[in-house]
Amino acid sequence: MIDSVLNIAFCLSTAITLVILFLPSQYQPGTSSATNAQHGSQKPKTSVQILVLGDIGRSPRMQYHALSIANRGGQVVIIGYKESDPHPDIVSHPNISIVPLHPHPAILQTSNKLLFTIYGPLKVLFQIACLWKCLAYTTKPARWLLVQNPPSIPSLAIASIVCFLRRTRLVIDWHNFGYSILALKLGNSHPLVKLSIWYEKFFCKSATAHFCVTNAMATVLKRDFALQAPVLPLHDRPASHFHPIVELDVRREFLASLPETKTARSSLAAGTLRVLVSSTSWTADEDFSILIDALLQYSELATTTHPQLPDVLAIITGKGPQKEMYLKQIVAHEQAGKLQRVTIRTAWLSVPDYAQLLASAALGVSLHTSSSGVDLPMKVVDMFGAGLPVVGWSQFEAWPELVTEGRNGMGFGSSAELSDRLVLLFGDDSRLESLRVGAQKESLWRWEDEWDPIAGSLLGLHY
Repeated sequence: MIDSVLNIAFCLSTAITLVILFLPSQYQPGTSSATNAQHGSQKPKTSVQILVLGDIGRSPRMQYHALSIANRGGQVVIIGYKESDPHPDIVSHPNISIVPLHPHPAILQTSNKLLFTIYGPLKVLFQIACLWKCLAYTTKPARWLLVQNPPSIPSLAIASIVCFLRRTRLVIDWHNFGYSILALKLGNSHPLVKLSIWYEKFFCKSATAHFCVTNAMATVLKRDFALQAPVLPLHDRPASHFHPIVELDVRREFLASLPETKTARSSLAAGTLRVLVSSTSWTADEDFSILIDALLQYSELATTTHPQLPDVLAIITGKGPQKEMYLKQIVAHEQAGKLQRVTIRTAWLSVPDYAQLLASAALGVSLHTSSSGVDLPMKVVDMFGAGLPVVGWSQFEAWPELVTEGRNGMGFGSSAELSDRLVLLFGDDSRLESLRVGAQKESLWRWEDEWDPIAGSLLGLHY
């Protein structure tokens, strides 16, 4: 009997010892003071980890967070996938480092609804292992952990547990709701969607504070999620590399230098061509068929009843799962002769070239339809930063928080309405120029103006 008790005690003590040994290290205030002493400062730098369970290079808002923190003396570690090049200032900044996550095996990626219910959990298990290792052991404990949401699974659960163990303060940056995006794939009544709703509402309550992209989203978080922690609307604003190009000649000169416009240089010089630009993630919440149908209607009108309309060159940027499907449709329409007055080209540009493209184009198009109704497309913010007027899908609650109808852009609710907007604006230069003036005024309000009094105040970082 005594031997059994001793054996049990030994096993328990061994288990407890192993648990203690493998617990992640904890954040200790003031541990950065030695680093600051080298620079003549005794005040510890604020340390912030930023988690992006996605491609860092295609997460502009989180990159802007990182630059704002680093430019105010904070130390930043960005954790995420490196599928495309991050902003050049991110790579070169001495206060920012990147810890890449291992991508999940390609076999676990599928668009098949049945296979998704099988592969999805396997993908989550792989991500759990990678996130736990990275957040709990690979990286040093930080004062703050800023998590992009969505995706919610498994980010929120792992972040909540790690923050508790490491004495780190969790802040969730809400871009949308994870369950609403999952519902696009599985439907609102699917059990996984209902589980996702519970999961998101449960784990978000461990956060010290929340940022969100609209006032409408803040209302939902307070009302439906019953959050007690501060919920701070932090609207997207353009970063400094987006700025208007006022001179028409400079805009045309840049457009003529792009490979995508090399066959249209004479039309650009003559002013008989309008360049339309749209950035899309080629996903279900951005129905690209709306733009294709609108351009087909525009081409038909321009070749029949409205021959005075200019030709259109549509440059589409971005990467995503539905890209090849839509490219095949475009080729089929071209071969059928249905796009005589419209040319559609795709491009993947560097950050500086993309900013110049927005500043040089005639009109921007947003196809973001919002799965939740309370998020907003950051691509429109970037377009305004470049002084580019916008037409966008406007059938959701938060749209008026971004676009003032008839002043800096126009909304549409169907491909026919989008075609009408294109005919109206491309057929009347004065209307288009009036919207451009409004967009240029919008460009004066920058990311730093929004970030400093909200995020900077919370994190204790100011110029």
